[in-house]
Amino acid sequence: MRLETLNSCSPADASAQLTPCVDIPRWVNAIVDARPFSSEADLISFAEKAAHPWTEAEIDGALAHHPRIGERASGSTTEATMSRGEQAGVSTAVETQTALLEGNRAYEEKFGRVFLIRAAGRSADDILAALDERLHHTPEQELGIIAGQLREIAILRLKGVLAA
Repeated sequence: MRLETLNSCSPADASAQLTPCVDIPRWVNAIVDARPFSSEADLISFAEKAAHPWTEAEIDGALAHHPRIGERASGSTTEATMSRGEQAGVSTAVETQTALLEGNRAYEEKFGRVFLIRAAGRSADDILAALDERLHHTPEQELGIIAGQLREIAILRLKGVLAA
């Protein structure tokens, strides 16, 4: 969807295009309501700050749509397709998958939510190192990190939507 299309389409169509970027309605609505944008750079700049800060409930709702790192999202939704592309660089080696499985389990036991990291552009070793480091954080530290990672993912996906 090009910027011109996003600027001129109905609010419902704009929301449908933005929701797979991050399913936080307040973020989506803020962008839809702020249209038209004069440039993609203006849209991205606005989106980086929209609906900030996200609430813990919004973060948990958005995480419900994210597969565990190392698991491939199933289905044919836009969000599942985006997730598969983002995790394309994650190794499928048995050792890596085992380490991710164990790390995901430890993270979920400690924090009560799925481990989230912007996987695009990161190697499996980078992701595993980040996972290990983040297991030593407090829940408050992790919530801030997750919010930042969600925002990074949303912006990367938004750029992808604009390029489509």
